[in-house]
Amino acid sequence: MKLTSKGRYAVMALADLAKFNSVNPVSLRDISLRQGISLDFLEQIFSKLKKYNIVKSIRGTNGGYILNKEPEEIKLANILSAVDEEVKTVQCKKESKKGCNSKTTKCITHNLWDELEIHINNFFEQKNLKDLINNSCLLYTSPSPR
Repeated sequence: MKLTSKGRYAVMALADLAKFNSVNPVSLRDISLRQGISLDFLEQIFSKLKKYNIVKSIRGTNGGYILNKEPEEIKLANILSAVDEEVKTVQCKKESKKGCNSKTTKCITHNLWDELEIHINNFFEQKNLKDLINNSCLLYTSPSPR
C-alpha cells in the first residue's frame, strides 16, 4: 500500500495553507516555495480541492487560496478523497464475487489486509488539518471495539 505524491502533497499543501491562512489568501507560489512542490502540480491539486469546496480562490493582486472551512472541520480523509486518492490494501474488489488472485475464494491473508485498510481509513477519518498544524498527528486513538 502506498499513497501517491498527489495525496501526500495535497495534505502538505493544505497544512501549509492552514498554518499561513490567518488573514490573507495564500498564493500557490508561496506554498510551492515553502514545501518544495511544483507549482504546476499544486495547480492541478488545488483545482480538485476547489471542486470539492475544501478551498476557495480569491482573485486579484493579493489573491490566492483560503480554506473553505476551519482546519478542524477538514478531515484528512476528505482531502485524500478530493484528489482521488484511495487507500487500498487488497487487490480484489469487496463487491466482486471473484476472490483474490482471480480464484473463487479469497486469499489466505485477505482478512488481515482488509482489517489494516479499515484502521488506516479510520486514522485519516479521525485526523484533521488542525491536528497537523498543532503537530499532534502522532497521537492516534484506536476506535472502540465493535
